[in-house]
Amino acid sequence: MLTNVPDFFKLWVYLSASPLLGLTLTICAYVTALWIFNRSRYSPLVNPVAVSILIIVLVLKAAKMPYQEYFSGAQFVHFLLGPATVALAIPLARQLPKAKHLFYPVLAGLVAGSCTAIISAVSSVMLLGGSYQLAMSIAPKSVTTPIAMAVSEKLGGLPSLTAVMVIATGITGAIIGNAIFNLMRIESHQIRGFSLGVAAHGIGTARAFQVSSEMGAFSGLAMGLNGVLTAFLAPWLVPLLVPQ
Repeated sequence: MLTNVPDFFKLWVYLSASPLLGLTLTICAYVTALWIFNRSRYSPLVNPVAVSILIIVLVLKAAKMPYQEYFSGAQFVHFLLGPATVALAIPLARQLPKAKHLFYPVLAGLVAGSCTAIISAVSSVMLLGGSYQLAMSIAPKSVTTPIAMAVSEKLGGLPSLTAVMVIATGITGAIIGNAIFNLMRIESHQIRGFSLGVAAHGIGTARAFQVSSEMGAFSGLAMGLNGVLTAFLAPWLVPLLVPQ
């Protein structure tokens, strides 16, 4: 029946009829984004996550495919987020002796970074005339998506908007993080990694691993600790900043 149809269209018909389309699109988009990133000599301006999102959005728009249909296949990759996060314990274990000696600096940096992220986000929204719900949605923007969405919902925000802000924050941190560290003349990969993990969660951690395993390990540590601290800190701190 499809003998005269080009092979590409045969493949499209087959994939579009199954959840494999979303999975295939996600993998192809990331491989393409990674190729562009490598060709650019690792320029942060073409961050693989940002480019992947752009490619997927353009394809979904061109194919007029509903997001739910795409995600029915992409959820297989989504499932791997959990194991991938747990796997961050491996490089962290290798850096554990160094982390033990930095306990108090790490603790101070964690508290300062977490409070700054929450206060700056909420204050910016309120100073610009934003609504209470918008402020609650943006407050946990610097932690990993599942925790941020749960915190946002508890505060009375919109979890879907929070997810968008979390991704935007991570991509921004991954793009400008090293430039800011260079401007501030911060050379330590431990400090760079921890700062990036606190401010830019998983996407920042992925960028940190591209620089060095040490930087990635400290970024992963910061991402995990900041998620836990924000979950406890935000419900107490945010109402003090913005009385409902």
